[in-house]
Amino acid sequence: MAFLTAFVLTSCSQKDSLEKVKLAEVTRSIFYAPQYVALEKGFFEDEGLDVELTTTWGGDKTMTTLLADGADIALVGSETSIYVDAQGASDPVINFAQLTKTDGTFLVSREEIDDFDWEMLKDSTFLGQRKGGMPQMVGEFVLKKHEIDPHADLELIQNIDFGNIANAFASGTGDFVQLFEPTASVFEEEGKGHIVASFGEESGQVPYTTFMAKQSYINENPETVEKFVRAMDKAQAWVEKATPEEIAKIVTPYFEDADVDTLAIVVERYRSQGSFATDMKLTREGWENLQAIMEEAGELPEKVDYEKLVNTSIVDEVSK
Repeated sequence: MAFLTAFVLTSCSQKDSLEKVKLAEVTRSIFYAPQYVALEKGFFEDEGLDVELTTTWGGDKTMTTLLADGADIALVGSETSIYVDAQGASDPVINFAQLTKTDGTFLVSREEIDDFDWEMLKDSTFLGQRKGGMPQMVGEFVLKKHEIDPHADLELIQNIDFGNIANAFASGTGDFVQLFEPTASVFEEEGKGHIVASFGEESGQVPYTTFMAKQSYINENPETVEKFVRAMDKAQAWVEKATPEEIAKIVTPYFEDADVDTLAIVVERYRSQGSFATDMKLTREGWENLQAIMEEAGELPEKVDYEKLVNTSIVDEVSK
């Protein structure tokens, strides 16, 4: 009993000595596997950080949480920092490290299709993502690439709350839907839908989800942010070398509705299309591609210089 009590007190003391960081993620997805690896393998704790993760379900809600100091760091699409800048924010939101470099959604059909062609979406009902968010903008970008006008050639539904899109499709809404993993694969296993295409493969590289914080937080906590990036850099390197099965076992606690075999398939799917940003530096080319997609969707308030909302110095320092 004395030994057990001493062990518990020591563990609590060690936990209390860590610096607390509140992290808000835009959704829960295998797309963010390196983040969950960093948490589960103790990479943040190795850097002296106690990271508390919250899922805020949607870019608008995630950014609201960050701006209201409900989070210190947010994992969300880079487009949200541009929207905040357009509102004349006195404390801009800065992108300091990139987690993913492709779109993470897949096109899911209600019916099984052997030889899928994008033309099949014409005259269909397409359950898209929230207007102004990266999933929706990339979705429209890909449709236009295949000469499909998303607002004329099909019935586009985009007024459903981000967290309820999957449930809406499962309840019978839409012929096609745009979903993140592992939801897309779980639906396929349950016979609720069939994955027919990858928006990530179709759209190319873009800073899809990045870690960002208010400029004031970065100025006041430079060492904390660097420790955070260093932990994530270790996680990205581990994910790059580990087998899909090893990664799946590590992240299983975050996905109670998916089995390890399904998670392994999803991990390999994302890794094979180059979704995980092994180099966490957000490039100028990626930033320009992001704004081109936003402009194509009619959602770019005004062009923003790369240097204004992107800070690469932290990733550069860690990379040394």
